[in-house]
Amino acid sequence: MNTFKFQQSKIALYVCAALSTGFTVNAQANEADKEKDVEVIEVRGIKGSLIRSMNVKRDMSGVVDAISAEEMGKFPDTNLAESLQRITGVAVSRSNGEGSQITVRGFGPDFNLVTLNGRQMPGTGNTRSYSFENLSSSGVSALEVYKTARADNPTGGLGATVNIVTAKPLSSATEKFSVSAKAIHDSSNEAGEDITPEFSALYSNTYLDDTVGFAISFNHHRRDFQQQGANIQGWQANVDLPSNLDADKVVDPRPLDDEGNRVGDHFFPRDMNYGIADFQRERTNGHIVFQYAPVDDMVFTLDYVGTKAVTGMNSIGWGMWNDYGGNINAYELDENGTVIYADIGGNDGSFTASRATTEVDERSLGFNFDWQVTDSLKLTLDYHDSQSETDNGADKGLGSHGSLVLGSDQLITKMYDYRTGEVPHANILWNNGTNELLASEMDSHFSQFVHSPGKATVDQIQLDGIWDVYYDDIGLVNIQFGAARTEQEMSGSNAWSGLIGGFLFNPSWPELFPDGMFTKHDTSDFLDAFAGGGSDLNPHYYYTFDFDEVVARSEAFLTNELLGGDDSFATTAYHDLGTFSKGSVTEETTSIYLSSFWEFEIADFPVQLNAGVRYEETDVTSNVFQPVPTSVWWKGGSEWHTQYLPGENNTLTLTGEHDVFLPMLDIKVELTDDLVSRVSWGKTISRAPLGDLAGGRSLSGSPKIGSRNASEGNTNLLPFESTNFDLSLEYYYAEGSYAAIGYFDKSVKNFIGSQIVSTTIEGFNDIYKGPRWNQAVADIEARGEQATNDAIFAQIQANGSTLNEQGYITPNSDDPLMVWDITRPFNAPDTKSVDGIEVAVQHLIGETGFGVGVNATFVNGDVEFDVNSLDQQTPLTGLSDSANLQAFYEKDGLSIKLTYAWRDEYLIGVGQDQGSSDNPPQFAKAFGQWDMSVNYDLNDQVTVFFEGINLNNETEQGYGRYERQFLFAREYGPRYAVGVRYSFN
Repeated sequence: MNTFKFQQSKIALYVCAALSTGFTVNAQANEADKEKDVEVIEVRGIKGSLIRSMNVKRDMSGVVDAISAEEMGKFPDTNLAESLQRITGVAVSRSNGEGSQITVRGFGPDFNLVTLNGRQMPGTGNTRSYSFENLSSSGVSALEVYKTARADNPTGGLGATVNIVTAKPLSSATEKFSVSAKAIHDSSNEAGEDITPEFSALYSNTYLDDTVGFAISFNHHRRDFQQQGANIQGWQANVDLPSNLDADKVVDPRPLDDEGNRVGDHFFPRDMNYGIADFQRERTNGHIVFQYAPVDDMVFTLDYVGTKAVTGMNSIGWGMWNDYGGNINAYELDENGTVIYADIGGNDGSFTASRATTEVDERSLGFNFDWQVTDSLKLTLDYHDSQSETDNGADKGLGSHGSLVLGSDQLITKMYDYRTGEVPHANILWNNGTNELLASEMDSHFSQFVHSPGKATVDQIQLDGIWDVYYDDIGLVNIQFGAARTEQEMSGSNAWSGLIGGFLFNPSWPELFPDGMFTKHDTSDFLDAFAGGGSDLNPHYYYTFDFDEVVARSEAFLTNELLGGDDSFATTAYHDLGTFSKGSVTEETTSIYLSSFWEFEIADFPVQLNAGVRYEETDVTSNVFQPVPTSVWWKGGSEWHTQYLPGENNTLTLTGEHDVFLPMLDIKVELTDDLVSRVSWGKTISRAPLGDLAGGRSLSGSPKIGSRNASEGNTNLLPFESTNFDLSLEYYYAEGSYAAIGYFDKSVKNFIGSQIVSTTIEGFNDIYKGPRWNQAVADIEARGEQATNDAIFAQIQANGSTLNEQGYITPNSDDPLMVWDITRPFNAPDTKSVDGIEVAVQHLIGETGFGVGVNATFVNGDVEFDVNSLDQQTPLTGLSDSANLQAFYEKDGLSIKLTYAWRDEYLIGVGQDQGSSDNPPQFAKAFGQWDMSVNYDLNDQVTVFFEGINLNNETEQGYGRYERQFLFAREYGPRYAVGVRYSFN
């Protein structure tokens, strides 16, 4: 048993001093303390990993959890995020079926800070959140999760600070080598290779009497897979309903008031889409470390970490778009006012091919100087320059994310049906008398190309010191101090081609695409993991077609000369008809901290106390380069386009500033040799999301009726600030076995929310419900016809309005001003609280080789989204209960591990792409996944292994205010790997 005795001896004080600085610093101190003879007995495998992780949890100040590598080059999971979810209170969100980002104690990815060997890392894709799927686990020796405040940690981890620890050669002073190869099979794959490779290698050694160290690790991973999905872009609240429908065309169970009006809100889907996307993902990681210890009390470290991840995507989609009012022929609502069936005329049905290649390049170059100045003073100077770049235009042929939309508006009606099954149906009755569009009727609709690269950088220098005081009379062990200067910049740009290439279907060119270009498929193998999917789905068919052939035909035919405007087809996001904007946010932070570590006894109980404070000042500068909007024109149907001032765009520079004072206190009491109690109090922060800090105003380029959205930023937003309290009890009753229960409470102020303000902008007149619109509606209804948007567009022309050269109806001065829903971030004045209970049990069953670990987190708070209110809200995203199970057998060279990770439903975010101005929510349904791994040691050096991921074929589902407000369903399937690993030490 690893029991720590609190004795007022110099050795004990040294140990306490090391522990007070953190697990990582402790490892560095050991490098410079080689004169001590320490007997090291390494326990490898699952058991060794669990014992080391338990010892970190026990020995640290505050609430800290860790995961340790089972042996060199072998982390417990192939994905770091999926390893972290084994920690109590940590849940993951997934991207493409892999763990990507983490939520800790109900606080989502933007609330958690990720550091690499104590260095603050930039977020991925112009965000603050870090995507773990881009970093291989092969070169990582440990993950540390700091759940309570620490004065010496960089700020940003309101939920937690996660430190990724990589191996350093001088810490072991032995030669180590590990290499592994695996073959991966993803059962969802259709278009790629059935078997894809992954290779890993790690080498570490010391030279010249252990004064020089060198370590290198490498990993290359490829995965080919398919995502099948269905989605709705957004739900519209309280849309216009026709007043002239027969009673048998309406089912509405909502109650009536005294005047016979329905009580409550009603909701309709903006669209319904289905899609199949084939992916090829390759990731390469590398890590190099040089260390030099010229004397026993100095260590110089130079290290580099690099990542390149490339994800290629080809997809096909099909679906329909909805407008309301006179377009609605019949509908059925449920008791919450959510439409579960609707017969809607007008608009169109479409078939879309999309292509994109996204590349993520991350690198970090760092230098560290560790100096034991005297027996009592140690200084550490650390500098790093790190960056993360994301580019969705890595496809050399397109340079952007491209979508080609074909289809037809030659329909009678469209039917949305979600009365049965887990996936809604979208059936279109075409003018040909069937519910299938013929290949010969396929017409060009529009195309669009988007290029939106982003970059995040961190330039940071830190000076840390530890002064061993040893004031026995008062129990003061050491004082830790430090200062840092951090410059973080997040920048990005967005180029959008506009909707180009023969927009809409009038005139139509079905002859542009020959029948033989299209291949028809049934849906028997589509979304068959869902009730109502597969062969039961309507539509029961879809078309695939070649992306490159559509490009070639469109480039040759859809020219400006033919179209009579500037919207000729071209595979570029930087189109003459398009828009371009770019911006950056720079944060310059100066910080200092001071903390003290104490050891004493109270009533014969050994007590450790760690008290400290951190102070930071931050200056924020936002630079936004954006187009200048002038008006909105109507192309017909549901297509409205914002027009922009030609020539140079404007650059807007705004500044802001704030400072924070963050005290902390940890108390640890050893009630018995096996029973430990902790109390922690402190303040932590998370800074505002980058998009909220970027100043300026951005109007939607395609402001459809009901989706006339805009956004503004605020550089003076204050960070989220949380006052945290933790209380825990931990019982370490046997080697590698413990039980723990903890309570936490977080009181958060400066909560950042989005308020939508409906306002008009001078000069933006709106054709919708203007004099010409209202007259057209009256004329159509007088003939007894349905006033769809297409019919209104035609009637306005019949009444004397002419189209401009680009085929638009333009607004008149007597049209009303357009009402924009402008989203503005703000700091809410109220303080909100989150509290919860964490429980964990880890038990090794004697010498049998069996073991089990179970943990669960239960969270509550006044930060939940009220689905019954259309008022603006500032909820907390990611709040959910979670639980994890790990059962294993390890003996005689065989190890078998079975894991289950469960997360209850949670709020993904507020606002939907095509949602209405009430800022509707996005919820994820509960998710539970089974994984398994089997390892067998052929001898001391060679191990063969098997891995199974998502063995239960769990699917991902999301919804809006209510479960019948379907948002998405995604299916990936299980994946498997077999491999071999060779290592020596």
